[in-house]
Amino acid sequence: MSPVTERVLLVDSYDSFTFNLAALCRRAVPDCSIHIIKNDQLTFADLLSYTDYFSAIIVGPGPGSPDIPEDIGAANHLWRVEDSRLVPIFGVCLGLQSLATQYGGRIKRLPVVKHGQVSVVEHTGADIFKGVGVVKAVRYHSLHADLSGNEDLEELAWTFDNDERTRIVMALKHSKRPFWAVQYHPESVLTEGGGIEVMLNFWSLARSWNAARNRFLLPWDGKASTLFGSPWPNLLLPSISEYCTESRTVLTTALHLPDLNPVTICELFNVANDKSPFVMLESAAAPGRYTIIGCLHSTSPHITYSVGNDYLHLRQGESCARIPLVSHDVWSWVAAFMNERKASGGLSNLPFWGGLVGYLSYEIGVESLSIPVTAAGERPRHPDMNLVFVERSIVLDSDDGTIYLQSILEGDQKWLAGTAELLRSAAETHSTPFTNGIHSSTDTRATFSLPDGETYKSRVSICQEHLYAGESYELCLTAPTKISLRDLPWVASETQSPSWERYKLLRKLNPAPHAGYLRLHPTTLVASSPERFLSFSRPPGATFQLRPIKGTVRKGPDITRAVAERELRGSPKEVAENLMIVDLIRHDLHAVVGQDVDVKQFCTVEEYSTVWQLVSVIEGKVDDTVDAPDSHRANGALGWELLRRSLPPGSMTGAPKKRSVEILQTLEDGERNVYSGAFGYWCVSGAGDWSVTIRSCFKYDGRYTCNHTTVPPHDDRAEEWVIGAGGAITALSDPEKEWEEMLIKLRSVLRVFGYPASREN
Repeated sequence: MSPVTERVLLVDSYDSFTFNLAALCRRAVPDCSIHIIKNDQLTFADLLSYTDYFSAIIVGPGPGSPDIPEDIGAANHLWRVEDSRLVPIFGVCLGLQSLATQYGGRIKRLPVVKHGQVSVVEHTGADIFKGVGVVKAVRYHSLHADLSGNEDLEELAWTFDNDERTRIVMALKHSKRPFWAVQYHPESVLTEGGGIEVMLNFWSLARSWNAARNRFLLPWDGKASTLFGSPWPNLLLPSISEYCTESRTVLTTALHLPDLNPVTICELFNVANDKSPFVMLESAAAPGRYTIIGCLHSTSPHITYSVGNDYLHLRQGESCARIPLVSHDVWSWVAAFMNERKASGGLSNLPFWGGLVGYLSYEIGVESLSIPVTAAGERPRHPDMNLVFVERSIVLDSDDGTIYLQSILEGDQKWLAGTAELLRSAAETHSTPFTNGIHSSTDTRATFSLPDGETYKSRVSICQEHLYAGESYELCLTAPTKISLRDLPWVASETQSPSWERYKLLRKLNPAPHAGYLRLHPTTLVASSPERFLSFSRPPGATFQLRPIKGTVRKGPDITRAVAERELRGSPKEVAENLMIVDLIRHDLHAVVGQDVDVKQFCTVEEYSTVWQLVSVIEGKVDDTVDAPDSHRANGALGWELLRRSLPPGSMTGAPKKRSVEILQTLEDGERNVYSGAFGYWCVSGAGDWSVTIRSCFKYDGRYTCNHTTVPPHDDRAEEWVIGAGGAITALSDPEKEWEEMLIKLRSVLRVFGYPASREN
């Protein structure tokens, strides 16, 4: 059988590592065709009728137990087919447990949960371990298979837990059928010795078994293509416009004005007018470099969308159109919008020439996972997509003090010249910003509502029970804090913006590399995020980078780098948290960009202005031909698609993502809204940069609703700010310490409202 004709069916049990497994399979058999289906996508009868189209089947990992039919789906029956329908099968984690239960094995809980931890695995050196040396394997499981008294299954590998007292099956095979399985995760980035080596051996065994029985594949046909879809990877994005669109030209002026800072410039450009929209993405601390200020005009397009709706709002000045999505979803509509607004000719060193700036909520990511979003009722709610199209911008380079003025409006040289003169004049006067009355003393109008400590700690324990039951590897539990301010003016000020003053205080108290001030009514977001979510460079041949943070130690006189390294890299809990998210992100990247994904940095301790943090860097790349400029598609359409498929951020959910989000919905009291989504930009050049919305606060202002709003407005003289905070819960978590960690994160933002630490419960 020629390797070129080989096809693999990978059965996905809603896991967040599936595409890593597909990539490992592709490394073993570079020319194979890999088709991926969900375990409930087909009935077993339909699945069985197509097994002769595949050289082998992989039953992948997933949450839950094979004892629960909904967790394993049709895959559970593949092990019991008649001899005439046999096909080589390789099981991973849940797949091994499924094989075991079909031949008399029992599922038990581990004495000690192993999520994101590495164990030395002993093996027989035979079958899938032929020629394999020492195996250091990553484990993601709380359940294991007990083979006591079983004669059909043979143990191939094992490890010892519970101080070497408990032997745990790590791999097995069927004595007569072409079935092999491993309990550990061969596809994890930290698995050594038992990854590609075992997959190559499985393929050698599968080929030999197929050849010995003269088993040939049925030719692929239209019906199979309809059922199983395109093989992975499928990198070709559909054209979204039948019309060719011309590119705008970027106009640029550079000024060397190192004495001007972002706050001064914002205050020259109407940031004090609380009625008007305003956007700034600021690198307020290292390692950030560029700050982007949008110079919006009266008709700057403003897009808002709420989950569950079949329409969006497009506002330009006083006009607001309600636009039916019809055949689009909101993501493809925005991609079509950007296709009509491409630009070229900007400076290659600048990250942003113009484009969409704003935020995407946590719930818009939940919607992308096909999970019902908690009903909001008649209560006014924040838009889930809130973006403004920036045509004029100012970009500051903090490394060399250069300020760049840019416009993608045709013939806009007059604005460039006038703005350059305004900035030169401001630099000559050495204008310095100040806070107009907002300071860290308690606001007497404020009412604070913090999470209840005992409730939060009890939910940590509930999370851990889900982990012990195999439902998740990690759960990012969060809770909101609400600050209500009353007796606001009936009409917003055009000369003073309290939210802007709060932002200035926040950037002083908690400087961050991914800060932002987004006033996009009815929502205002004040952000000081330390964590980049996703960036993508200009096509063609774009690089897609994610930088998850899991593990933080606040700086202090006694916290040297050596101490931080010991507390972070030396902590099994912190490293396990980071590893789980790294493997999840690799999966998200592989799903969209294909094979070329690499962990550039794993669990490195980085120094920031106020903290030490444990950071990993994962990158994916595509060939120039995949995302080359196309007159029928927006620049950066692949990056936009990756953003859609990666939300909500894995560092804010846990893994597997879908099941974790479903569990968290039962433990958290309502929507997260803006918190733990992402904010950033999509440039007209095709580049983008999005940060995780943490260490932030946001408010809803009922004074700014369009004429399409049907829900009753809030009390116009009341203002409610929300701060979200939480942490990743693992089997190693201590509820008291998790509560303390949540309070530390909360304080970083709560201080801008002057909340006294002594009042924390």
